[in-house]
This record gives sequence, C-alpha cells and structure tokens, in this order.
Amino acid sequence: MFMKSRICFLAILMTAITNTVYGQVELVKECAQKTFPDSIPAGNYSGITHIEGDEYAVVSDKSETDGYFVFKIDIDTVSGEINSVRNMGFYGDSMRNSDCEGIVYRPTSSTFFISRESDNAIAEYDKNGKATGRQMEIPEIYRSAINNYGFESLTYDEQQHLFWTVNESTLSVDGDYATSTNEVRNVLRIQSFDDELNPRRQFAYMMDAPISNAEAGNYAMGVSEMTAISDGSLLVLEREFYVPKSKIGAFVQCKLYEITPEDSFSISADEPITENTPFIPKRLVHSCTTKLSLFNHAIANYEGMCLGATLVDGSRTLILVSDSQNQYAGVLKDWFKTLVIKF
Repeated sequence: MFMKSRICFLAILMTAITNTVYGQVELVKECAQKTFPDSIPAGNYSGITHIEGDEYAVVSDKSETDGYFVFKIDIDTVSGEINSVRNMGFYGDSMRNSDCEGIVYRPTSSTFFISRESDNAIAEYDKNGKATGRQMEIPEIYRSAINNYGFESLTYDEQQHLFWTVNESTLSVDGDYATSTNEVRNVLRIQSFDDELNPRRQFAYMMDAPISNAEAGNYAMGVSEMTAISDGSLLVLEREFYVPKSKIGAFVQCKLYEITPEDSFSISADEPITENTPFIPKRLVHSCTTKLSLFNHAIANYEGMCLGATLVDGSRTLILVSDSQNQYAGVLKDWFKTLVIKF
C-alpha cells in the first residue's frame, strides 16, 4: 500500500516543502485559554461560525437533535482576550443528532450548513435550526471514509463563494490511517463546493507524522477544522489527541497551517492518491500542546475554529473552541481561546 511506503512519503514531503508558496497569515499573539462554566453548559462543542456582531453559532456532536447553539462571545478589542461567553439558546430540528461536527453561516441566504459524520453529509439549516432538505453533492470517493473520520470541518469563503471541507483522516481507498504506533502520515482530500452546492476543486493534503509512539487507550489524529481567509487562503488545524490507558500523561498537539489552493495542485476526485499525486504546500503558522497531569487539567481538544472580532490595530482574532466530551469525568473543560493574527 502507498501509505506504508515511508520512502515515498519523504520524497513527497520534500517536494511539498521545496514548492511551498508562503502566504500572508502572521501570528501576533496567543491568548490564554478560558472556560465559562457558569454561562456555558457542559458539551461536546465541535464547530463554530460567526453570525453577526458578537453572536456565533456552535454545534455539539452529541446534542439531542441536529441544530446549533447561539453563543455571545465578548472579545476585548485591544488585547484580543475573551472576556465572556454566554449561551443564548439552542435552535434545533426534530432529527436525532447526526454527529454534527462543523458549521458555517452563509449571509447571502441567511442559512447555516452543518457537516455530519454519521452519514458523511453536509446539509443546510434555516435560522431556526430546521433542515431545509438541501445537501451538498458529495463526490463518490468520500464513501470510503472510515467511521468517525469523515467531514469534521467546514468553512465558507464569502468573497470567492466557496465552501471548503476535508475528511478528518485518510480514506480507505487512499491507504492506511495514522495510529499512535504506526508512524503513518495521514493523506487527506480538501474539497470545495460552489454556492449551488456542487463540488468544485479537490486537493491532496499531507499531515505531519504523529509524535506519539506508544499504545493508546484512546487516540485521534486528523484535521479537526479549517477557516477561510479573505485572500483566498485557508487555515488548517491539525490535531493529535493521545490518551494512555492510565489517562495521566494525555496530550493534545495542535498545529495551524496556511495553504493556498491553486489550480496547479488540484487532483482528480475519482482516483486514489499515489506517490505521484501533487500535495498542496503548507506553511506552519502556530503550534501548541496541552497536557493532562495529576495537578494540571488544562488539556484542550480543539475542534472548532472561526474568525472573530477585528481589533483596534487592524489585526483579527481567531476563535478556537474545544470538545470536552461533556466535561468527561469532571476533569475535561469546555475551553475557549483566541489567537491574534494578521493577514
């Protein structure tokens, strides 16, 4: 299998590095992560999108039904720090939750689109959280997505009128997927859709190698979110979540990359990825690691990400929200944080 050939991987990786086109996103500041247990219910928050003003829609992959919460997020316009997060209510459908993972708001239609892992679909919802019946035309190759490793992310480029998503981990048709011990690099397919919900260009994306090298009690390695930037580039959040059987020593490593989808790197949506497939170049913007120890419970599994408030100096906030697994065992927390960026 292609994925088992580490020599091919290294060759492809070196080609991607050599051909990297450096983008414009610059990290200005990483703000402190915060939690707001008095105003935000315990949840499984996995996606976030800006609506208007200080209002954001947030999905939980284990809410009782499909739909979204509306959170008011107050951000200091000088420091970029989050001052407060308040839950303004849930807007939902009668359908049982379909493992809602990513969400975007499209202003031109005043509707929301939610990516669902249970059926690997991306569907439209109205302002009341009700499904409209419209769904994106998903390329056939995504049917080979491994359970719980489908469409985790979703973003919308308002200027280019394009939706973007990516399978969280390697499709079975493309080879092996990363585990905590096999040292495999995931290869993913980044897919765009137009405003008519039809598929457009597709790109091959290679993740970094896992840093874990031991058996895990629980493990997740994949792209958990993407965010479109106004210049046509995308921010890609790579996430590795390692939990040993003892729980203590668990960690989450997040890496934020910038990519620029260019026609020269587009690939066929009908053919498996091979050693000859061109991978889209990526540029590291930021990386961070949170851990779980006996006295430190700051581990944060960031799954949601979107652009937030513009600051007085013209820089922009990038909001991240974590999935606490409903504040698992009273240890995990629903963390929020901002990165201040310029582009």
